Amino acid sequence: MEDHLQISPAGAKAIPGKEQQAAGYGILLQIMMLVLSFVIGHVLRRRHFYYIPEASASLLIGLIVGGLANVSDTETSIRAWFNFHEEFFFLFLLPPIIFQSGFSLSPKPFFSNFGAIITFAIVGTFIASFVTGILVYLGGVTYLMYRLPFVECLMFGALISATDPVTVLSIFQELGTDVNLYALVFGESVLNDAMAISLYRTMSLVRSHMSTDQNYFMITIRFVETFMGSLSAGVGVGFVSALLFKYAGLDIDNLQNLESCLFVLFPYFSYMLAEGLGLSGIVSILFTGVVMKRYTYPNLSESSQRFVSAFFHLISSLAETFVFIYMGFDIAMEKHSWSHVGFIFFSILFIVIARAANVFGCAYLVNLVRPPHQKIPAKHQKALWYSGLRGAMAFALALQSVHDLPEGHGQTIFTATTAIVVLTVLIIGGSTGTMLEALEVVGDGQSGSMDETFEGNNGYIAPSYSDESYDGEPSSGNRFRMKLKEFHKSTTSFSALDKNYLTPFFTTQGGDEDEDEPIMHSSRRAGYDGH
Repeated sequence: MEDHLQISPAGAKAIPGKEQQAAGYGILLQIMMLVLSFVIGHVLRRRHFYYIPEASASLLIGLIVGGLANVSDTETSIRAWFNFHEEFFFLFLLPPIIFQSGFSLSPKPFFSNFGAIITFAIVGTFIASFVTGILVYLGGVTYLMYRLPFVECLMFGALISATDPVTVLSIFQELGTDVNLYALVFGESVLNDAMAISLYRTMSLVRSHMSTDQNYFMITIRFVETFMGSLSAGVGVGFVSALLFKYAGLDIDNLQNLESCLFVLFPYFSYMLAEGLGLSGIVSILFTGVVMKRYTYPNLSESSQRFVSAFFHLISSLAETFVFIYMGFDIAMEKHSWSHVGFIFFSILFIVIARAANVFGCAYLVNLVRPPHQKIPAKHQKALWYSGLRGAMAFALALQSVHDLPEGHGQTIFTATTAIVVLTVLIIGGSTGTMLEALEVVGDGQSGSMDETFEGNNGYIAPSYSDESYDGEPSSGNRFRMKLKEFHKSTTSFSALDKNYLTPFFTTQGGDEDEDEPIMHSSRRAGYDGH
């Protein structure tokens, strides 16, 4: 597929017929693996066999095909058509995956848990990245593992902090779980990707251009510039698209094709705009997805709404399945730095510790400002901790690190990341159903609309922060706790701003009709239940 991008114009004219035939065989093999992956995943779902989730099946297919090619005389030609660069991931595979993540966010549970999600995604990702980076550095200093420079340890901490709990969420959907837990896991993972890639790029720039004396100050400045700039670009494009579809009058019968085409183009416009400005296209397209679902989507005709929902769901499913197949194929075919097994082992240990510091630390902060009946329960915290799988984003950033870091360092990080992704998907993904049953969080919220769930006061919806809620607290309350309360008040104020001003201004309809959709539609393959 992507190898066409690597052929020079001169070489393209001189490609022999046999090489074109080999290219056809390579593409045919990729298509066959995709078909096999979807069929096996569908059968597994129909049989309610959760020990091998669909992502695990895709990985295993890639491993098996790569292993067979490795021991056959076709290894060289097959490797040639699977050996594509990280640009292929960032330009063609990750954008639809990330856009779909933002586009499939259900507004009501997301905004009702907005304070908690922001805490886990921003504060938590900082904690996880730096704890992982510092522990990996200390492990190298004490000769427990392969030693990396401190900034490169922080780069590894940032990229490996990008969670991708798609396997866990698909099982959440099948078994049914609390709507707030689902919103926390999904919302945290979506915003976590944006934080992780911004941190990684910032650390990479620090390593490349800045002296040691400037590091700490410039890290902060560059991170804020990258993250907020990308966020602003994405939100701005989303708002422009909402106004365009509100006033252009495209929702009539003979213009619905144009309407759908324009809608599909806006995400890539957001991505390329951010990249052209030296920002993060992934962060930009994520927030474009969130804004377009909330404000642009209601301005579409019903037929266009059905089309764009199905279209983005389709291409994100294809892209994510291909990523997992390629990861399995890559392990079997490529040369990895398996000599540093200690680096892989201790990295996994440190990631588990960092994830615990992230989840339980942030849950403690959130619970400080919530009344007793609305605190995040311990069993939900454990489920959130367990849901920290690594996936497409971590893999793509690790692939980029091979080029960003010196010979050996990037390859070691790439090998460790690939192993971590495979182990978390196979082990954690396969044991998620058992974990949910053990924690007794199964069957809490599968049926019913979100409005019914939230109006029924089920679980721990966002607190109202009325004065009466805290009459029992001493007036000399902790200053830190009061600051946290002010932050959470601002999130509820944003919900009011959205309802009273933004939604009426940017949408032709009330904007509330999408809140009646069930929350459990947002996993990548929720479109077919298998029933």
